[in-house]
Amino acid sequence: MSKYRKSAHTVYQIHWHFVFSTKYRKPVLKGEIGLRVREMIRVVCRSLDIEIVAGHVRPDHVHLLLSVPPQYSASRVMQAIKGKTSHSLLSNWRELRREFWGRHLWARGYFVCSSGNVTDEMIAEYIENQGRDPDEDSRFQVTE
Repeated sequence: MSKYRKSAHTVYQIHWHFVFSTKYRKPVLKGEIGLRVREMIRVVCRSLDIEIVAGHVRPDHVHLLLSVPPQYSASRVMQAIKGKTSHSLLSNWRELRREFWGRHLWARGYFVCSSGNVTDEMIAEYIENQGRDPDEDSRFQVTE
């Protein structure tokens, strides 16, 4: 999980955990509909060069761990995923249109948090030690 991704001028490792749910937490993401949600999320992520590290479609919510290029914000990623999946599902399944009147399949909000291998304390220590020159010999050692 500690692999870095590369683009033309950037090396990055940005992992975000997203959780979003159906409106009113209605358990409709089952069977064919759940499979379609998974496929649509894969299509959207592929189009944005987002790597799906892990995912789980539950009957009333979705968990995703995504590796996202640095040019995208969390809100942009959710806008793309929720927008495309909602449009596709409501267009193709009449029973969902009856269940979710008003053309809104997903609840308004979502959860997102970042994950990584470096803790806040490690970053703070790194920043604190910037500009300090350790002994030159300790940085370039010779052993026998």
